[in-house]
Amino acid sequence: MAAARKENAEVIIGTDQTLEALPKGATFVVDFADPETGLRQVMAHCEQFPVDGVIGVDEVTLTLAARAAKALGLKGNEVDVVAAAINKLEFRRTLKDAGLPVPEFKHIPAAATAAEGLHGLPYPCVLKPTGLSASRGVMRANNSGEAEEAIRRIRDILDAPGADGAPALDKDIIAEAFIPGAEFALEGILEDGRLTKLALFEKPDPLDGPYFEETIYLTPPRLSEERQADILRAVQSAAGALGLTEGPVHAELRLDLDADSGDNQGPLLIELAPRTIGGHCGRSLNFTSGQSLEEIVVRHALGRHFEADLSDEASGVMMIPIPNGGTLRQIDGLEAARATLHVTEVTISIPIGGDVIPWPEGFRYLGFIFAVAADPDTVEAALRQAHAALEFQID
Repeated sequence: MAAARKENAEVIIGTDQTLEALPKGATFVVDFADPETGLRQVMAHCEQFPVDGVIGVDEVTLTLAARAAKALGLKGNEVDVVAAAINKLEFRRTLKDAGLPVPEFKHIPAAATAAEGLHGLPYPCVLKPTGLSASRGVMRANNSGEAEEAIRRIRDILDAPGADGAPALDKDIIAEAFIPGAEFALEGILEDGRLTKLALFEKPDPLDGPYFEETIYLTPPRLSEERQADILRAVQSAAGALGLTEGPVHAELRLDLDADSGDNQGPLLIELAPRTIGGHCGRSLNFTSGQSLEEIVVRHALGRHFEADLSDEASGVMMIPIPNGGTLRQIDGLEAARATLHVTEVTISIPIGGDVIPWPEGFRYLGFIFAVAADPDTVEAALRQAHAALEFQID
């Protein structure tokens, strides 16, 4: 919304909650669980309050946003393409059918028992819900005992309320062979099928399980230009295979940097979501134009020109890890963390008295630390120093 204000664009919010503080026409209630009803609600509102662009901001809203854009004749992706991209099983099937490299994977339907789901699993493997995001419910299993427990645990997660306050509608699980290597994330935007890189993040902390709570994102990555080009090509190929043509994309990839050149099969996609990076992480990006990541997305949706060049300085963000579950009672060291050299901001996401839930059940970080410096090494050191100054009392 701040980005839209900077672009002098009025915003209409379609939400599943009633927001009474905004002017008439600026918000309306939408049923995201029933696409047909939701689309009728969007179209009825847009008859009275016409729009020039539609943006979905997360997995819950993306499919309806695609439906609405198509019905209104606005820029967007095909509905079935978006649905396939945000469903982890359909994503894998689509890439495999296109001849792109994918890990071995298996579908575990909601109707299958945990024991039935164990048949033919590749070990070590990663089990995950097909429809959740932010690493919620993602678990590594090294043997059948761990896999059976993971399946049961994922099903409990799917039956519990998520970030939107409701249980997941999709109860299926996908198991795929664990992909070794370093992890990277690419932030990009598509225009008529052509991918423009906005940023490539390095994730310096190993993500080997048993759970996959993320911590640090750094850009530019400490990676050769050749490897960076490989990642960009892999994302472009995946977007083409899916049929994505317009708007932001957030890709997660693994690259085995230790493999011999003859054994290295190149980057392997973990996911390719037609949205921007989650949480506040986009605020770590500093573009030479002065535009934010969200401003670039708004400008694209409105058909306006945007500049995608990042500042020469390195930047990064730490999603503050959750040490244990419970109730957040106190935070010490905030002033020291914020005073750390090169740290630009420290924000806390969970209020005092709020519930702290560790991964894989959790879906909210304690907060975010941002830093900017001349090089990625200095940024990483600043993030870790600021984090070391923080103490959380959780019981």
